[in-house]
Amino acid sequence: MKTMTLDAPKVSAPPMPMGMRPAESRVRTRRAERPTAAQRVLSVLDVFDQEHLVLTLSEISRRAGLSLSTTHRLVGELKEWGALDRRDDGRYTIGLRVLELGSLEPQGLRLRTVALPYLSDLHSAIAADVMLSVRDGTDIVYVESLRSRRGAPVLTRFGGRWPMHATATGQVLLAHAPLDVQHEVLDGDLRRFTAKTCTDGDDLRRRLGDIRSAGYTIVDEAITTGAVAIAVPVFGQADRVVSAIGATIRRGSCPPESVLPALSMAARAISRRLGGGRS
Repeated sequence: MKTMTLDAPKVSAPPMPMGMRPAESRVRTRRAERPTAAQRVLSVLDVFDQEHLVLTLSEISRRAGLSLSTTHRLVGELKEWGALDRRDDGRYTIGLRVLELGSLEPQGLRLRTVALPYLSDLHSAIAADVMLSVRDGTDIVYVESLRSRRGAPVLTRFGGRWPMHATATGQVLLAHAPLDVQHEVLDGDLRRFTAKTCTDGDDLRRRLGDIRSAGYTIVDEAITTGAVAIAVPVFGQADRVVSAIGATIRRGSCPPESVLPALSMAARAISRRLGGGRS
């Protein structure tokens, strides 16, 4: 008599919602439970980023993982409040109300208030794009940006966000970041923007050590061809690095090292105003 055996039942993964793509620039982990109203609103705002500044209603719906009817209702409410703007072509952008609220963030507000006079002097002295960056997770965010007509053609706008490994200010902040943040970046997927973007974790780790020793970094064409960026740290209380100042010049316009004295002088002045002990 043959003994019957039963195979273990196969458990299939839940289907991916329609329209969701695993290769989205921001992969979001959906909770099993029904999202709250606040989570749905935030998911609409979260679909906008450096590469998706302008979106249609259907694109917002797909990227947020929401139905078109829900997206239509939420977008309408956000537009009425001022968090979103609707362009003449029917597409949507982040509204000025979000920028207004973001500028009130206490740490960034004080930093910008202290730094702006020195950044303005620096901007006039070197005739280049000047930016002030802070770390947010594994990204950097520009909390101030002064453009120059003779500057390099790069996206150094106020509020711009970039991965730390690919920018000069980002590498400075990464060099002084907690070890768990460094490991997360170095062991992660380092995105390539140009042929010169550093995407090797070991090479980047050595570069971070050099930055800590030298006190500055020069990044050549890491995000934009033809642009060279120089950055130095800004210290706050207890000599903790709280931000970084960067300048971007056109490649070949002048030696990058020639910008460094003015950049360092501005950073030292801001550090003193913030209570940093380094001079």
